[in-house]
Amino acid sequence: MPPAMDTEAIHTRRLTLLPLLADHAGELAAVLSDPALHTFTGGAPASPEALRTRHERLVAGSPDPAVTWCNWVIQLRDRGCLAGTVQATVTVDAHGSAAEVAWVVGTDWQRRGIATEAARGLVAWLRHRSVQTLIAHIHPDHHASAAVAAAAGFTPTGHEQDGETRWQRVPEVAGSRTAAGGAAGSGAAYDAVYAATSDAAGRRAR
Repeated sequence: MPPAMDTEAIHTRRLTLLPLLADHAGELAAVLSDPALHTFTGGAPASPEALRTRHERLVAGSPDPAVTWCNWVIQLRDRGCLAGTVQATVTVDAHGSAAEVAWVVGTDWQRRGIATEAARGLVAWLRHRSVQTLIAHIHPDHHASAAVAAAAGFTPTGHEQDGETRWQRVPEVAGSRTAAGGAAGSGAAYDAVYAATSDAAGRRAR
């Protein structure tokens, strides 16, 4: 079993991943206001008020003791502004621990490698905490998010869920190429933080 999943700041070359707070809702609502971010997930941008309510639920944590919700906002360290989010839903059972991960980056900040850098930082953080099985669900037409997943060491599997392909991270990332864009991530990311919150925060909400 991995050590306690207390969300903490994660530092990468250009970014700081800050633990999600309800107070981030106002700025994030603006960052994620482009309806195009919902092309592969459905729904519409949330208002600051609705987003704050959802953040409060996520910060309160999962009612299931075997499930931990870990959510971060992506902050550009040199500008001090937010660019998106990453998240991991960590589960523990008799077979060990696993995390479903996801990401979303605002339209204005895409194509800068931000999603790739954030995803790699998240993966390293989870690996350091002995979470070995890492999963992401990505729409098969969401090529930018697939590129981010590949750069973070994930490979597609033959399994599909709710129209999304399951990607799983291989043990080693050798010579991975950084994705050119920082496009919005898998549908799981958006639904986990910006759609209806559920016990399975990493899954698509229907």
